[in-house]
Amino acid sequence: MDNSSFVRKEMLAPRPAPVSETGAIGWMRQKLFSGPLNIFLTVVSLAIIFWVVTHTAPWFINGVWKASSLAECREILNGATGACWAVITERWHQLIFGFYPPELYWRPILAFVLMLVALAPVLYPSVPRGMIWFSLLYPLIGFWLLWGGTLWLPVVVLLGPVVGYVVYRVLRGYSSALGMILGAVVILAFWLWLAGPLSQDLQRMIPMAIREVPSRDFGGFMLSIIIGVTGIALSLPLGIVLALGRKSDMFLIRILSVGFIEFVRGVPLIALLFTASLLLNYFLPPGTNFDIILRVIIMVTLFAAAYMAEVVRGGLAALPRGQYEAADALGLDYWRAQRLVIMPQALKISIPGIVNTFIGLFKDTTLVVFIGLLDPIGLSNSIRANAAWNGIYWELFIFIGLCFFIICFGMSRYSLWLERKLKTDHR
Repeated sequence: MDNSSFVRKEMLAPRPAPVSETGAIGWMRQKLFSGPLNIFLTVVSLAIIFWVVTHTAPWFINGVWKASSLAECREILNGATGACWAVITERWHQLIFGFYPPELYWRPILAFVLMLVALAPVLYPSVPRGMIWFSLLYPLIGFWLLWGGTLWLPVVVLLGPVVGYVVYRVLRGYSSALGMILGAVVILAFWLWLAGPLSQDLQRMIPMAIREVPSRDFGGFMLSIIIGVTGIALSLPLGIVLALGRKSDMFLIRILSVGFIEFVRGVPLIALLFTASLLLNYFLPPGTNFDIILRVIIMVTLFAAAYMAEVVRGGLAALPRGQYEAADALGLDYWRAQRLVIMPQALKISIPGIVNTFIGLFKDTTLVVFIGLLDPIGLSNSIRANAAWNGIYWELFIFIGLCFFIICFGMSRYSLWLERKLKTDHR
């Protein structure tokens, strides 16, 4: 009698997974109804969402988009619940451009488009590297488009680095550090004392200018983007320098870097803004006209750079000691080791903290309202002071908050994309 076990000689055809384990039903079982506590929290959350939607949806759906005042909105609603979105359609240009002359709106719009073009080679490696020269020139182009005036001023400003580089090349044979320091001093001196008079002389000889717009006409999201983007672009390299200075073996450099970082981090931004607005002129020569927006940009940049330095220092501290030893084994000097080995890895580690600092900096631009600059919040107060819109709150703040959310959410999504792109491990 044969008692051998049955052995299957062919494979069974694959069978589909149970319906309860795949698709929307499977996802709900795993994420929403996986246990008694999860079921309870899901039901409570759905009840809260239902209550919020049923109470707020009519306010959005019944909104009035065409009216010239809050009173007219209320007449159209006739006692019904609804938002008065007409304040946005009526004053959107003011919330975006402030008091910038309407016939010149093309200039900030063009500056914004060119800013996106200038940022492309910085943010995306697939963009041709040759466009980085436009990115370097854009600050002068954007300044000229927004503030106007003579075209010779940005042209003359470009000569400053050229003169400084010539000084550096002449002195480099004696001392590279001395050449860098004197080159920087020459650039600053050229910008402060020679750029203005030279550009005026060139303008008299060959007139090339567009209409000037004073800083007091700037406002709204245009002002927030100017301060935020400029502060972001300048604070990162300055923060890297401060982080390296804090870890330097040179005592004086380390003490100065630590002192600056700790002082700025210990002072609220609003105090620095008041300093820029009220006290900075006392330290300047009599008759000096130092633009208020430029003063604010300088203070915001210094404030953000101190926090950026600590973020970058955390990335440097997270690197294994072997990376520094590998750079030494390759025979690289300090700056090449930082540029090719150390800093790329430290910045990759620091991406979440860097973007978090950028987002915080952009939101902090609303603090300029306390020194008289009309950012979106300040303009909302100006709009509500008008008799036609006195008493309106939610619609303005929802619109402003939504715009800030879109910009900050875009930065956070880009940081996640960059982290995935630079990820080198296979976990």
